Amino acid sequence: MAQNTPKRKIKDSVFTNLFQDKKYLLRLYKALHPEDSNVTEEDIKDVTIKHILVDVEIKVLYQEDEDNIIGQYIIFCKVYNEQRKKYGQTKKAVTETIRICKNRNVLKEYLESKEQEVVDIMMTLFDDEQVLEAYAEDIKNSEARENARIMLKNGRITVEEIPSFFPKLTLEDAKELEAEVMQLV
Repeated sequence: MAQNTPKRKIKDSVFTNLFQDKKYLLRLYKALHPEDSNVTEEDIKDVTIKHILVDVEIKVLYQEDEDNIIGQYIIFCKVYNEQRKKYGQTKKAVTETIRICKNRNVLKEYLESKEQEVVDIMMTLFDDEQVLEAYAEDIKNSEARENARIMLKNGRITVEEIPSFFPKLTLEDAKELEAEVMQLV
């Protein structure tokens, strides 16, 4: 579940950045309201992305369609997912996503004009996710260490068994715990 959250954040951040530009917001509005063909950027000056997103939530999401902005955004997300699977959370995954989309004429104008900004958004969120993952890993290691220490202190486990029951801990970690427990006794 934690891995899905950053992907969603990255996509949400790029989505928000894309539609802050009135030109793209107008395209989104027209894709959602094809009956309102005469609307201009000036007409939607008081419309925010939140207003339009209410419509998006009500309507069924479109399939990939390179002719409208929603379809292009969906394609961008699919390309990003493919590149992330291929390259992991790396700058290569981000730059390949952008390169492929530009070559396919998907959000090309936006990506060409704001390429570095999109890279920065996506990389910042990768960095945030990696910090969060490292923190979560530290917590797991601390919990494993504390549980092993308690079990060792109470005679429920031997030093040699610790790595088997607590795979995050090495035999060296177990020996350090033994020394801590011996000092407490």
